[in-house]
Parts: sequence; C-alpha cells; structure tokens
Amino acid sequence: MFSKMLVATDLSQTSDRVVCALEKLKQLGTREACLVHVFNIRDVGPLADRLMELAKPSFERQKKMLEDMGYQVTAKMVLGLPQIEINRLADDHNCSLVVVGASTSSIVGEIFLGGVASAVLHSATRPTLLLRLQVKDRKEEPCDVFPCDPLEHVLFPTDFSDNAEHAFAYVRKIASCGAKRITLLHVQDQGKIDPYIKERLEEFNRIDTSRLERLQKELKEAGAQRVELELLYGLPKKIILERIRRGDVSLVVMGSQGRGVLAEMLLGSVSHAVARHSPAPVLLIPPLRANHAKPE
Repeated sequence: MFSKMLVATDLSQTSDRVVCALEKLKQLGTREACLVHVFNIRDVGPLADRLMELAKPSFERQKKMLEDMGYQVTAKMVLGLPQIEINRLADDHNCSLVVVGASTSSIVGEIFLGGVASAVLHSATRPTLLLRLQVKDRKEEPCDVFPCDPLEHVLFPTDFSDNAEHAFAYVRKIASCGAKRITLLHVQDQGKIDPYIKERLEEFNRIDTSRLERLQKELKEAGAQRVELELLYGLPKKIILERIRRGDVSLVVMGSQGRGVLAEMLLGSVSHAVARHSPAPVLLIPPLRANHAKPE
C-alpha cells in the first residue's frame, strides 16, 4: 500500500519518537524509508556545511533505528525550504507516503507546531501521515511511545465528496491488510442544516445511512473484521475531534479536500483542524491527480 515512505526529521527528541512509532507501518507493506532532514536556508546561511557535520551523529542514529526495524533506508540532508524540499524529495524518490510529527506537549520548534507540517500539507500531492505522539512516561527512553498502529482501530470521517471517495480507497486497502476495526463516521453539519432545512434531517439521515452501509459492505468484502457506522449531528470539526478523544482510535484517515476547494485553503478547514488537534495519528489523502497513482 505504502511501499516507500519519506520520514521528515528535525533531529529533535520528538523526531526520535516519530521514528520509533513507525515499525508497525510494515503491516501496510512499507519496506523502504527515505529519511530527510532539511536545513532551512533562511536560518543557517553560511553555517550550513558546519551544521550538517554536527548533525551527522543524530541523523545516522535515526537511520539505524529505521534499519533495525527492517526498513531499507536512504538518508539525505539537504539545504532549502523544508516544506518545498520535503515534497520535492517525496516526488523524486517516488514515495507513496510522507510522515511528519510532533509531541502533544510541544509548543514551538517541533516539526508540526513549528509550521512545517502545515506547509507540507497545504502543498502535498501524496498521502501525509501526521503524528501527535503521546509519551507514556517522560522518564522513559525515546522509543517508549504509543506506536502508530494502522490496523487496530481506523476512524474514517466522510462527507461523501469525491475526495472522500478517493480517501476511502485507502481505507479499503487497510481493510485488506487485516484491519481489526473500522468506524465510518458522517456528521450532519448543523451549521448548514439548522438555519434552512432542519425539517429534512430525517430524510438526510436515511440517505446517508444507506451511503455508509454501502461503504461498510465494501470493507467487509475487503476483509475488515469489524465495521461500525456512526451518523451524528453537530459541527463536524468538534464532533470528529470528540470522537477521536474517546481514546480508542489508532489511526484517522481523511481526504484533505472536501466539498469546497476554497474552504480547504483556510486553517479552519475540517481535515486540517482535525490533523492539528487530534491526539491520534491522522493520514490525510490529497485529491487524486492525473500523474499520481491510486493505492498500490
């Protein structure tokens, strides 16, 4: 499914934890990793060569961590703008997945909350896995984290848009890899329904239940062990995050562009808001483009 992943690192303790969380991605067929650290040209200036030399021990340590997990690893340190170079290298190396992350307790300076992951996401042409890692114990070693387990319990929020259908192809592939539990979630948008057409809510519920049941049937046929349906009412961002925060979701899969292209460019867009605040890993699937293949 994701035969080769690009792992973006800033060589911080948090990025050690990101690397440590990736072993179970082998369940999705991942066999190769391209480990990338980008020195921001705006920050390092003439010190780039010296900083690269100083960074080598940490970079080689993370490379070995991935190799010890069984991945075939290519490692690159480059100079440029991180959000541009990460996506460029993902294209150059034909990576089927980009991984970025941060600790749930970080405030500034880490990959995600520092803004790089958001910038990568806005220009991403490949699936992007965003990890907000929950450390078990601050006194433990970097690898004592909750791993990203893509098969334990997958939550798929859908608005039934074209890109949600494209993202569902990835959920179906996860099902075929042996997913234990998948929850299909649709939120009837209170903001759109309440002021105008609330009297038609029962009709909408019947239609959307039927849509969810179609997806459920496809997932069971693909091999999912357990598929649950949830049809809720409220504000989508709030409801989806509340569902994730129950604590039993191991991976969220969402399309990164829904019914409105313009709305998705704003920080308030549903998928980006979920990625920014979700305590669980979020796999965001960009729109299908002519030059990019469907899931392997």
